[in-house]
Amino acid sequence: MFTGLIEEIGTLKRSERRGETMVLGITASRIMPGLAIGDSVSCNGVCLTVTSIAGSLFTVDVMPETHRLSSLKDLRSGSPINLERAMAANGRFGGHIVQGHVDGIAVVEHVEHNQNAVVFQIKPQDNSLFRYIIPKGSVAVDGISLTVVAVMNDMFTISIIPHTLKETVLAHRKPGDTVNLECDVLGKYVEHMLQYRSSSPNDAQQSPKSALTANFLQENGYM
Repeated sequence: MFTGLIEEIGTLKRSERRGETMVLGITASRIMPGLAIGDSVSCNGVCLTVTSIAGSLFTVDVMPETHRLSSLKDLRSGSPINLERAMAANGRFGGHIVQGHVDGIAVVEHVEHNQNAVVFQIKPQDNSLFRYIIPKGSVAVDGISLTVVAVMNDMFTISIIPHTLKETVLAHRKPGDTVNLECDVLGKYVEHMLQYRSSSPNDAQQSPKSALTANFLQENGYM
């Protein structure tokens, strides 16, 4: 599990591609002390496993499913990468629950400076993700824990403070660039439980009928 608080920006040193599989060689400094083979590292929001370490460089494998559903395939040598190690049990939980399981890709449509903030308009490629994206709710963009400012039609906006812009790859993002999206896992679990209940009439008959419905959650801003 991750928190969406980026520890440092790494750099893609090399990329080996075979069909829809990739081996990425990433250089870093801050996360390297104590990093071990088998550790999980969020790379632009994608949970990947460290397969080798040599000095300031570590490698990770990218499977076909991850290749298809994330923007990692767009990386080139020299690309900056958001890095976060898995959360320590005794660490502060400063962001929100981020699993590193990307739900899909989005495109940066517009970037606008508003006083000390930078507002990004982001358009998911899969419109079905909007059922999890709500104003003032949490979303991970390239692994960064962010708050949704507004949702309109087929886009949503996020507002970035100068510190976040400086310390993450968002400083390099411009209109037309792709980013990884991970929606809040809490909404996914609620949706799944409601669907399971409605599709299991025998189970429903054995327990009192719940007042918690999809309509209730939607009316109260949870979906």
